[in-house]
Amino acid sequence: MIGSFQIRTDLALEAREGYDGDESRIRGVTVEEEADAQREIYTTTVRIETENGARAIGKPVGTYITLEAPNMSSPDEGYHREISGELSRHLRSLMGEQGKSVLVVGLGNREVTPDALGPNVVNNLHITRHMIREYGKNFLSDEETECISAIVPGVMAQTGMETLEIVKGVVDETKPDVVIVIDALAARSTKRLNRTIQITDAGIHPGSGVGNHRNGINQEALGVPVIAVGVPTVVDAATIVNDTMEELVNQMDGHQEMQRLGGALGTLDSAQKHQMIRELISPHLNTMFVTPKDIDETVKYLSYTISEGLNMAFSGKG
Repeated sequence: MIGSFQIRTDLALEAREGYDGDESRIRGVTVEEEADAQREIYTTTVRIETENGARAIGKPVGTYITLEAPNMSSPDEGYHREISGELSRHLRSLMGEQGKSVLVVGLGNREVTPDALGPNVVNNLHITRHMIREYGKNFLSDEETECISAIVPGVMAQTGMETLEIVKGVVDETKPDVVIVIDALAARSTKRLNRTIQITDAGIHPGSGVGNHRNGINQEALGVPVIAVGVPTVVDAATIVNDTMEELVNQMDGHQEMQRLGGALGTLDSAQKHQMIRELISPHLNTMFVTPKDIDETVKYLSYTISEGLNMAFSGKG
């Protein structure tokens, strides 16, 4: 039973950290780290290059760029502008040359705050497709060359349709050169909640982090490149209990009279601890997901940060 345990996370970085293979390096997977200590922005790029690496990590082949900013959850406008600039730079590297038609898809449910990131980002974008169609590109400034359109498809409970069905219909009709999907994610670590942005060219599976497996939105399904941008806003209950348990083990190891018990628990690996916790907590807690109490305000300014990064990338300022 323990062998079948899967860490519930949307972040490739965490999936790589949770790999319990014997090899220190996974064939077909490369990891690059970049630290900007002055601005407190840390970048990790995980490249899954082969199907072997994809099976080991549990994520599709592609490039996964993770921006970690410890102070991203604080409402510091200057700091968020720097994060927007970094996001813009990485988006431009994945998008390639300018002059493309871009469809932005804001995934999620507006009525559920931790899941409202995508719709909120779309609200703050500079949409240009209708103006270009009406007046031509010369109507815009020299830098604003991208043709931007956007859609918020809602969730299946609201529409009765798979998100992919809606997005594919729009793509077939409007024929964008690239699709950018924005979504809230689930994390394995509470330390990454609202402090991490993942950018990937591998697309996305809406709801996979919380166990709702919907059809994937990727290049294979849509026929055009798909870039996904997400921020983890929730963790499951077992994760919080596990983090508390690990801290308890560390505290026990620091006290001689408790070292025997702490040492026994410390011999369990991450997957074994998670499995034991899932068996101990009551069944109705097994599917419970938790979000910070200030999530309303946090989602609001995180959506501005991401939308500003997108606007910068589209205008060539990234």
